[in-house]
Order: sequence, then structure tokens, then C-alpha cells
Amino acid sequence: MGTHPTPSDRPSRRQVLACAAGLASAGAITGYAWHHFRSGVPGSDVPVPAGGYRFERRAAPARTVVRAADDRVLATFTDGARTALLTGPTRTWSEPRTTGAVVRSDAWVRLMGSAWSQGKERTHWFREWFPKALADRSPDAFAVAFQYGDGAPDLRTSSGLRYGGNARFGPRVPGQSEASFHYRDEKSDFYDYLGVPWTFPDGIRKHPEKERYGDVDCSGFMRLVWGYRMGYPMHATNNPGAGLPRRAYAIASRAPGVLLIPNTGRPPADISLLLPGDLVFFAIDVGRPRDIDHVGMYLGPDTDGRPRFYSSRSRANGPTMGDLAGRATLDGHGFYAQGFRTARRL
Repeated sequence: MGTHPTPSDRPSRRQVLACAAGLASAGAITGYAWHHFRSGVPGSDVPVPAGGYRFERRAAPARTVVRAADDRVLATFTDGARTALLTGPTRTWSEPRTTGAVVRSDAWVRLMGSAWSQGKERTHWFREWFPKALADRSPDAFAVAFQYGDGAPDLRTSSGLRYGGNARFGPRVPGQSEASFHYRDEKSDFYDYLGVPWTFPDGIRKHPEKERYGDVDCSGFMRLVWGYRMGYPMHATNNPGAGLPRRAYAIASRAPGVLLIPNTGRPPADISLLLPGDLVFFAIDVGRPRDIDHVGMYLGPDTDGRPRFYSSRSRANGPTMGDLAGRATLDGHGFYAQGFRTARRL
């Protein structure tokens, strides 16, 4: 899965995911995430067809759209990407401490074992996997991401390793005012949050810093969600390699997947290609408007119709969809909208 097991005196990643699956089967929803099903009846679900699918090919980017017999869109698979966008029960995401915005979405984002390619729908793997994936209600990428958001309760393995729960951004930087975007230090990766050493496939071993326990910066948060929890490969440097590199600028330019919006040094004029789960990148460091230095995950439109994203930020001191020190939307003239540069689908 792109990582080596944690040391023998610590739970392995397999144990962590088994624990997470157990929580999902018990119906655990964490943070400010609730299920609201489209019928409006508690406990109801959307119908999951077991067959009769219709497949459409679309271009720019090349992708396969799956429809049910009644013409409902069930899924979108993009050539070269491992993320699968599936339709499921509508969920509501909110963060009352930092914003009045709410995102209601029927999007469920999961990770396939390999990148999609044209014709894959005709394979035995797809015929077995797809109906199960449509019916799967265990935590997807969104549910996992919100397990680190504002007020999220701790999640621990049977051995006591905390693998989920409210995350912070980083330790305070001496001499910086609270209003500064540099008030809290970057450089906290997923293993700092976990507090365990990590050996990457290239043999590089990283050790957590004690003062960063429970902390994760913007790119570290994406690695925590997509790499540690969802199983996307990672490596320790910003150089080209298998899977996710360390920093936002390197993920934007060198990660696998599909580049949706190229970086022209300006906010993109058209963001219609974005789908929930896509990674969005920003140049927001004052004085360096062309340098990518922030990354988040696109959630979709909020109830005001504004395209909203989720990321770990200094002013919010951790993962947030909120509007502290800048509205977390990709359109308009706000701080993050003007800093938005490029997007990638993993």
C-alpha cells in the first residue's frame, strides 16, 4: 500500500484500518458530519442497483460515467486516476465554530487499487467490485478527513495508538502575532500527528517530533487522509517518486493522477472540471504569488452555491472548511479564491 508497517511495538496500519472498519460498522460518524438521506426518512437509503448499468465516455478529462437504468449518475471514473466518485446517501458537512456554510452532498469518494482506464468496466474485477462499492457505507475519504476536524473525538486502536481525532496545525512560532499566517509552524507530517516513526518504501525512516504530536500541516493532512488512512503510496521527499511527495508544490506537480487545471500563475477562469475529492492548490504566501504553498480537498458546492474546500490551516489551527482569515471558497475575490492556482485528481 506504499508504506512499511509501523514498528513491532506499535499497531500496524492494517490494525488501524481494521479498527476504523469496526467503528464504521457500528455506525460511528465523527466531527460535524451527519447523514441526511434524500428521502428524508431516518434510516432510509438510496437504492443500489445490482446491474443494468449504462457506460458513457466523456472527454477533457477522459473518463467513464456510469448511469443506472433510470438515468441516475452512479459513478465517475477518470482515466489515470485511482479515485472513484460514487453516488450514495446525502450527507451534511458543517463547522459551526468557523462558518455558517454547510455542504450537503451525495458524493462518496473511494480509492481503487489501480488507476482507471477505458474498458475497465468490462473486467471481472469491476463486475465484482462496483455493486459492493456503491453499497459500502464505511468511511470514505470525506468521512476520514472529518475525523480530524473541529471537535472530532479521539479514535484509538486496541493498543492505544490515536489514529483519529481533532488535529492541530503546528506549534507556535516565537515572535509571530496571532494574526499572522505564520503564527503556527508548518513541517508537521502524518507521522508527527501519530507520534510514531515511519519507514517509507525507499528505505528513508522519519521520526516524529514530540512537540508536533497531534499536529499536521496542509500537505501532511492530505498524506494522513489519502496515504496513511486510504492507502495511497507516499514517499519521504519532494522529488519524483511513487505516490505522494511531501510538500504541496511537489504534490501539485509530481504526484500521480490527472492534472485538471494547469498553473498559469493566476486564478483559473473555469473550475467546472472539479469534482468532490479533487486536490486544490494555492499560492498564498505574500510576496511569492506563483509558488504553490497550500493544498486542500474540494468538497463541492455549499448551500450558497459556493465551491468550498477543506484543508489544514494555521489560523484555524488544524483541518477546517471554515472562513477564518479567508473564506474557504474557490470563486470570487476572497483570499483563497485569488490564491487558487491548480487542481489534481489522484
